[in-house]
Amino acid sequence: MEPRAVVGNAVLLVLLLVCAGTGLCRGDTWSSPLEVADGLAGHGDLSVVVREWRLPRVVAACLFGALLGCAGAVFQNLTRNELGSPDVIGLDVGSYTGALIVMVVVGGSTTPTALGSVVGGLLTAGVVLTLSTRSGFGGHRLIVIGIAVNAMLTAVNSWIILRAELDVAIAAEMWNVGSLNGVGWSDLNVAFVAAAILAVLLVPNARATQQAALGDAIAVTSGVRLNRHRVSAVVAGAGCTATVTAITGPIAFVALAAPHLGRAVTRSPGIHFVPAALTGAVLLTSADLVAQSLLAPVTLPVGVVTTAIGGTYLLLLLLKEVKRP
Repeated sequence: MEPRAVVGNAVLLVLLLVCAGTGLCRGDTWSSPLEVADGLAGHGDLSVVVREWRLPRVVAACLFGALLGCAGAVFQNLTRNELGSPDVIGLDVGSYTGALIVMVVVGGSTTPTALGSVVGGLLTAGVVLTLSTRSGFGGHRLIVIGIAVNAMLTAVNSWIILRAELDVAIAAEMWNVGSLNGVGWSDLNVAFVAAAILAVLLVPNARATQQAALGDAIAVTSGVRLNRHRVSAVVAGAGCTATVTAITGPIAFVALAAPHLGRAVTRSPGIHFVPAALTGAVLLTSADLVAQSLLAPVTLPVGVVTTAIGGTYLLLLLLKEVKRP
């Protein structure tokens, strides 16, 4: 790893620690770092608040932001396009569709809804990948097909909500916003297991991902089995997105922005997983701080903040794509 990349990753890590520390101090009222340290050690009046309420939320923001950053890196390397992201190609919406079907058919219990979300995201990824490889794989084709699938699933979701009972429809709409409110250690235990499984897919394929991003010819001559790599990459990227969506609901635009910003900070020539994961964690923890502080004491869902900021970022990317010769 080049020295500038090491420095960039160190800067991102420091920013993440600052955001995480600030998140531990943020609650209904601000607490001093000393009070938070005592609470983490199990002493003082804030022990339960810090260890059982604030710490799980901060850990969730770090973990889920990292997973979304990795998902964005996977699809942007795969498509070789800055617009390649789970948000754009419909994986978030597919996960929401799976969760909606479970909510309407089975009920609103947490475990079936989470499983439905994961299955919906993976099935959507399978459909998009299959359609985009029918006449030879193309990154641009995958994005266009993903946008079309996104639009169709959005219409399906709207129909399901309109046909659902009122209480189910309200619960589904609230879940669709994307929120870290109420995330606890039990949710994180499941997320850590899923993250460990996904790491087994991502880490061994890191080199193949970088080679494939340089072009099919270079990847093949360096020993990459492109078809197998694409399938494993899509499964890993969809799994990262579906894991987050299953617990928090869809959180938009973190996966889109994190790889770009990580590359800008590290000044690396390609899109790498480590800076993308660190940047995703920084983005989500800082967005959650804004969500808690903007209308305090009312806490906004973090998805509202990421959508507001990310929508502007997406518009800038689209303008950049239009201006390219």
